[in-house]
Amino acid sequence: MNRLANDPVLRARPDAAPAPRRSPAEEKTRVYVVDDHAMVRRGLMALIGDEPDLELCGEAADCTTATSEVARLRPHVVIADISLQGNSGLELIKNIKVLDPGIQVVVYSVHDESVYALRVLKAGAKGYVMKQDLASKVIDAIRQVRQGQMYVSDEVGNQMLNRLVRGQSDRGDSPVASLSDRELEVVTLIGSGLATREVAPRLNMSVKTVETHRAHIKTKLDLTSASQLVQFCVRWVEDNKRTPT
Repeated sequence: MNRLANDPVLRARPDAAPAPRRSPAEEKTRVYVVDDHAMVRRGLMALIGDEPDLELCGEAADCTTATSEVARLRPHVVIADISLQGNSGLELIKNIKVLDPGIQVVVYSVHDESVYALRVLKAGAKGYVMKQDLASKVIDAIRQVRQGQMYVSDEVGNQMLNRLVRGQSDRGDSPVASLSDRELEVVTLIGSGLATREVAPRLNMSVKTVETHRAHIKTKLDLTSASQLVQFCVRWVEDNKRTPT
């Protein structure tokens, strides 16, 4: 007697109807969370776990791990902070958009919307939520971007409309508006107390490249010394970083 014939899987009736597939409306939204603060990740995971139409599929604290796991797990939505170990959240957004444009990204950040929101939307994110906003805003953002729509706060929306009406460029009035995404990352890390040799591994670049970025930043911001650069970066980070509720 053929032993394989006794396998319950192989003995399934050939005329048995296949399991019905869920329609997109019935399928749970699979969410992946990226934040280098464990408490924030746990809070987001608990929030997502309480929603019947959402499903947590993974978490990471850095861009490298997140990129690898998102490529493997293919979530519907990624919730990511901008400030991450290694490459930044901006780099993660760009990686995800290259990997699969169908994966939507919502940025959940403490940083000032007027500086970062337009940058992350241009990088490919579909939503921007401040960490001091109500937690329910994150859930609203997930559901809205899952439907192919964009989600920004009323403040960001008003800023965009005001600039459009006034005919202003999308750079706004921020002193760092002329900086590239990478240069802004360098400013943020210097302002957070990191020296050049510490910034380099965080951004996966050489010390010489960081020094080049520093020189460009000084030129664009009309700063004449390294001490002025550090003072500006520290002041800018303090002015633009808000404590999440």
